[in-house]
Amino acid sequence: MPILIVVSNPKDWNINIPGVQVVSTKTYLTESEFVKAKNTRVFNLSRSYKYQSYGYYVSLLAAARGQKAIPSIGTIEDMKSSAVVRIISDEMEEMIQHALSSLQSDKFTLSIYFGRNISRKYDKLSLQLFNLFQAPLLRAHFLNSNGKWQLSGIGPISASEIPDDHEEYVKEFAISYFTEKRFNFPKRDISGYDVAILVNPKEENPPSSNKAIQKFIKAAEQIGLNAEVISKDDYSRLAEFDALFIRETTRVNHHTFRFAQRAAAEGLYVVDDPESIIRCSNKVYLAELLNAHQILAPKTLIIHKDNINLVKEQIGFPCILKQPDSSFSLGVSKAENEEKYLQKVQDLLDKSDLVVVQEFLPTQFDWRIGIFDKEPLFACKYYMAKEHWQIYNWQKKGGVNYGKFECVPIELLPKGLVKTALQITNLIGDGLYGVDIKQVENKFYVIEVNDNPNIDVGVEDFLSKDKLYLNIMNTFLKKIQQIKESKNRR
Repeated sequence: MPILIVVSNPKDWNINIPGVQVVSTKTYLTESEFVKAKNTRVFNLSRSYKYQSYGYYVSLLAAARGQKAIPSIGTIEDMKSSAVVRIISDEMEEMIQHALSSLQSDKFTLSIYFGRNISRKYDKLSLQLFNLFQAPLLRAHFLNSNGKWQLSGIGPISASEIPDDHEEYVKEFAISYFTEKRFNFPKRDISGYDVAILVNPKEENPPSSNKAIQKFIKAAEQIGLNAEVISKDDYSRLAEFDALFIRETTRVNHHTFRFAQRAAAEGLYVVDDPESIIRCSNKVYLAELLNAHQILAPKTLIIHKDNINLVKEQIGFPCILKQPDSSFSLGVSKAENEEKYLQKVQDLLDKSDLVVVQEFLPTQFDWRIGIFDKEPLFACKYYMAKEHWQIYNWQKKGGVNYGKFECVPIELLPKGLVKTALQITNLIGDGLYGVDIKQVENKFYVIEVNDNPNIDVGVEDFLSKDKLYLNIMNTFLKKIQQIKESKNRR
């Protein structure tokens, strides 16, 4: 991918980096060579990003030309928003306090050059801010009020504003940034579409094992996609890719959600998309959705501190209590009687204003129907863990803590099962979902919809083998092509 550094005056940038072209803002905005350039990354170091300034138009027109601008217009607007700065400050509170704890003053300014600071002790803080506000050169302002540091503002630094005594550092950081990043390496001679697969190598129960991830990569290569594993430290690289595939357990108040948001804002095809993460990760939302569309589900109540006693008469015991944002059966518990219920519900209400309580439907197994792009992908029976009421027994220490599984061909599924799964997922989106359903005689009860379903070697791929991974990657290719075609028609 060609790389441009755009500056108001090329004399402001005297760093020569192989493979990187330096041009003026006027040249970039007016010359046909840059109007027609495709698959180009544009690092905008203009003197000003004010509305309708040259610098503003560099990022704006880069987007119109199908190029990747850093900073994007979205980032420029985020830096201007006091609300966004305040939210980021709150999210990074622990890191900010730790990094600035030794300072004695009430004010501090941090210069960030390609994610780094001239003092290595601020590198972690600098990298995190660079990941959140993607601009090559940044200046962050902090204020200390009553012993607590807060981010008070952040903005770009133009090439002309680099202090003389920082120039050697900037040169070192820039060369390191451009030479170490994969976008500066020669591309393989295939489609040119790049898929980032976000994983957490330290996650104990990831949705896909490393072996499964390698199968995704191999399937991508078969159809001409470049697939690469990334981690949470690669947030600043998202604009390099055409799609993001999140294979790490997702949560709203988590870096996985920020990755999904940023990727969607950059125009990438994203699985899971931010809306799906929000909708699937909250069981209160799902309960309302099922009720509003009269989709069969266990008897459900939304409990708050003023209606705790409704459960006894409307659902009875035993009952199931669910923390709204629980996943992988964590945050889900069973209350055998009223005493246990009152204890458990109060614990959950200390964490959330609302709690989901459902009737207990005992079954030998739960169906899991995999849906992708509004089509059934796989079907599994997940049996309950030995002497336990859930698929996973999180309390068991050592040994096998989950039940057996059985994959079933889609065409042999009971009538109405896939229809029920599609009925609920079509209300959520067209992403990748795992619908958990309990079958009681000929009735199908939706238990939950997971936005980040397990796809693993020897389980979900038991019947279809490598074809499962190929089907998923083919959908990625199709969606990327649709996005590209839509942009070209504009």
